[in-house]
Amino acid sequence: MMMSSFCGSSHGIISSNRTQFLLFPLIKPPELKRSTPIGKSHSPSSYSAFHTPLLCFSSPSPSSSSNNTDMDSSASTTLFPLHRTKTLHLVRHAQGFHNVEGEKNHDAYLSEELFDAQLTPLGWQQVDNLRKHITECGIDKKVELVIVSPLLRTMQTAVGAFGGGDYADAMDVTPLMVANGGNSNRSAVSSLNTPPFLAVELCREHLGVHPCDRRRGVGEYRTIFPAIDFSLIENEEDVLWKADVREADESLAARGMKFINWLWTRKEKEIAVVTHSGFLFHTLSAFGKDCHPTVQQEICKHFVNCELRSVVIVDRGMIGSDSSTTNYPGKIPTGLDLPSDAAHDKHPAKGAPNSLA
Repeated sequence: MMMSSFCGSSHGIISSNRTQFLLFPLIKPPELKRSTPIGKSHSPSSYSAFHTPLLCFSSPSPSSSSNNTDMDSSASTTLFPLHRTKTLHLVRHAQGFHNVEGEKNHDAYLSEELFDAQLTPLGWQQVDNLRKHITECGIDKKVELVIVSPLLRTMQTAVGAFGGGDYADAMDVTPLMVANGGNSNRSAVSSLNTPPFLAVELCREHLGVHPCDRRRGVGEYRTIFPAIDFSLIENEEDVLWKADVREADESLAARGMKFINWLWTRKEKEIAVVTHSGFLFHTLSAFGKDCHPTVQQEICKHFVNCELRSVVIVDRGMIGSDSSTTNYPGKIPTGLDLPSDAAHDKHPAKGAPNSLA
């Protein structure tokens, strides 16, 4: 039996010919980022079906195809207004105990002993190395919000990679994680000089059957991760996970699209998302079908433990409402500004052919 959750079936999304947003690896376009004030957003689970995004992998329009028949589409360049973009730093959690046991025997995923599995010691080493990379390349200074799936392994990865380092009792801040949080055998993690951390259920792993994917009560998590914001989680207990129903891949993909579309309700322009292999694979598989195979592979391939992949999403359908903070209207003070090419059209006898200004 297959599960349909959050936004139900994805029917009607893939069949549409219209495109509303794109996703690209960050290394392909220029650096697309800016800093904006952090704002409130709607709850992901309350985001209406009206806003379900349309996937962006359509062919070029007939007019553009007729004008560029000799152009290799794999070498094309795309341009968008900066304020219609967001930069996402997508992270799969580090190695958890369920990964180890499941690789030995897939039936281990059915074991209650792996309920809400935490990171292994090797997983924490992976987190430390990711944190070093994030610091060295400056991502820690750019990220305005860390969104995390509310399970131990993802929250441990998120606070270890994006947190403020070891917490001292004298600090006048709430720790992101208490000492030995989730049997981690780690020091408490500070929230000093870090972006907000927000738990969101839309970016959870496949729901159902596997106890490792069942979450704890929100109250218990709040004692382990005091500085993570759980306000968008509507139920104390995990009402989404069913013991005998595993969420269908199609339902997970539709939930992933709903999550990405919900991101446009956020004011932040550069966001880290710490989540799961299945969620990332089935969500990202919708993208890149109109790209060069190498670019598509960059987008869609499976994530390994603690991998970070930076991408840019582009709003082509006015899903978001942000205005630009860098555009300048010009003509201040106002004055005559007729360009020479327009002058040639208006006065052909006086203007020089093909002149530009």
